[in-house]
Amino acid sequence: MTQRKVPITRLNKFFSGEDFELDIAMGREWLEGDMNFILVLYKVDRERTKTDDVYGETLEDGIQFLPPVEFRAYVQIEQPENQDYGNSKVTQMEPGNLKIGVYQKTLDDLNIDIDYGDYIGYYETESRVRYYSVVNDGRVVSDNKHTYGGFKPFYRSIVASPVNDNEFKGVWIDIY
Repeated sequence: MTQRKVPITRLNKFFSGEDFELDIAMGREWLEGDMNFILVLYKVDRERTKTDDVYGETLEDGIQFLPPVEFRAYVQIEQPENQDYGNSKVTQMEPGNLKIGVYQKTLDDLNIDIDYGDYIGYYETESRVRYYSVVNDGRVVSDNKHTYGGFKPFYRSIVASPVNDNEFKGVWIDIY
């Protein structure tokens, strides 16, 4: 008796690959068409960025970027926090973190990836952009929230913290 090798796929019994693709397409249509949150990824070019030979820290004005890329994702801005400086009574209202949800297929289609340390710009109004630094790139996608039945990942949840204008002001490309 010969044994037949059968590929292990958990989506085939009641939920086929076509069903999976249809669900992703409908979700992306809602998110990217109806919701239409537009963000800009400022990807750090880790090969060209200048770092210190001793500690590997980035030198002042040493960060190099790849060309900015617009993408669409679901946006949530957390509530701001009132924080103290050390043990002093000096407080400052800090903006909340940016939480975004993005389909992996969106990133794949744009041929981009979001990593820890990259910057994201989000238009809070037509004339105001707030910049954030990625503090959680959402790479762990083995939970049920980011997979279909714990089997196939499709979605990433990314968290970014606001940065002040001294750290990052956006990348402007001179076209003249």
